[in-house]
Order: sequence, then structure tokens, then C-alpha cells
Amino acid sequence: MERIRVVLIEDESLLRSTLAELLRLQPDMDVVGEAADGEQGLRIVCYQKPDVVLTDIQMPNLDGIEMTRRIREAGVESAVVALTNFDDDEKVFGALKAGAIGYVLKSATLPEVVEAVRSAARGEGVLPPALVSRVLAEFTRQSSFLEKHKEVFAELTKREVEILEMLGRGKRNRDIAEELFLSERTVKNHVSSILSKLHVNTRTEAALIANRYGL
Repeated sequence: MERIRVVLIEDESLLRSTLAELLRLQPDMDVVGEAADGEQGLRIVCYQKPDVVLTDIQMPNLDGIEMTRRIREAGVESAVVALTNFDDDEKVFGALKAGAIGYVLKSATLPEVVEAVRSAARGEGVLPPALVSRVLAEFTRQSSFLEKHKEVFAELTKREVEILEMLGRGKRNRDIAEELFLSERTVKNHVSSILSKLHVNTRTEAALIANRYGL
């Protein structure tokens, strides 16, 4: 039997140790690494290259969304499953956009967690039924918007459309950075790109365009 190699990243020590012990009891799983924050987790994942990464989203030093993005940028093909609370919709969307294959709730039962890990190892998406429709609706909304206004926003990436929407709501770079788990410098670079692609000179002009097209 081919065993599933798992790295577990969770800053709550009791939950992390409990999950690790339960996963180690499975006949087809090996926990090959544990970490309490995203930076340490990223190093372990890049070294171990496990089949599955089970990670919390909210962590110190480096959150699970940015860590997932960096795992993908590093070319590591581990299937990432976000470990989260039920009310973290925006963070869940962020994790999926960053490259996570799905997520499992912290309140899930042991069989649900185990099945989520096994599904991820098979390359299958992992989404609790309660939020499947909401996740699909979010991605459909973004795709529909881009299709409807493709001429105006043809050159913008999905991330830039996201930031443009926030500019339309009067958000500052710091607010955008916190909400999207990005650095302020990254947000600033995205804003500069948006202004260039929309052929405007100021954030205010970009915000007006966002509102004009109902973004």
C-alpha cells in the first residue's frame, strides 16, 4: 500500500498534536512534518514535498493563503487543504485562488478529516457540502463579471479586478493588503498596473471606472 505523506501546519499546539496523532493512526498515512507557523511550514513543505499539506489559514509570520501561493510558486505539487472555521468564507476563497485544492472545517469529525486528506491525495477537490454552492457562486460571479465587461477589463488579471473593486469602495492600500493577505508593496504594484492598463493617472479615476461598471 502506498502511504500518503502529510505535513500538518497549525499554530494551536493542542489541535496540531491531536490531529497529528490521529492521522498517524491511519494505516495509509505518515505525518512527515509539523509546523506552528507559515514560514516554518513552507520550509518543511519545500523540503519534504509531501502528498498533502493540511494547513490552518490564520497563522503567525505567514498566513496559510500566502504560504499556499508560495508553495505553488516554488513548483511544489503537494495538494493543499485549508483548515478553517465555518465563517471564514473570504479566507476560503482566498486559499482556493492561491492554489488550495479545498478545505476542511476545524469542527469536522475524524473520518471527515481523514477522507479530506485521502481525497486530496487522489487529486480530488475537498469542499464541505454546506459551502459548495457559495464557493461556486463566488467564482461564477467573478467569471460572469469579467465576461460581461471584457472589453474594459480585458487586460486586468482576476487579482487586479479584486483590487479595483476595493478601490471603488474607497479602500486604502493597507486595508486591501490586510484583506487579501498581501504586502502593501505588492498592492501598490498591482494598483500601478491597474492604472496603466486602464489608462488613468489616479486611484480616484480607477475607482470611478469601477463604480461606473458596477464592480
